[in-house]
Amino acid sequence: MIQVSPSAAEHIQELKNKENIPKEKALRISIKEGGCSGFSYKLDFDKKKSESDKIFKSNGVPLVIEGKSLLYIMGMTLDYEGGLNGKGFIFSNPNAKDTCGCGTSFGV
Repeated sequence: MIQVSPSAAEHIQELKNKENIPKEKALRISIKEGGCSGFSYKLDFDKKKSESDKIFKSNGVPLVIEGKSLLYIMGMTLDYEGGLNGKGFIFSNPNAKDTCGCGTSFGV
């Protein structure tokens, strides 16, 4: 399961409203090779779902995660910090053995 914090859920809804993203589009969380530590996170809004996708809902946010990506991020919490010194989305991934300083790249 993937958890979305209340502040991340609020920010995701604000983004959808600001960008006029249809309500039925889910947040797709995926990983791709690259970044300082080996893998990086990718967030998109997506309406398409494939057979290998897993569907979750956390704090009212529909999530879609491709099966391979789920192996690397299962148990992750997506948080959001805003404000003057805010960092944006924060990925707390219990599977990450290494992370880079920017927080968007990890190694397993």
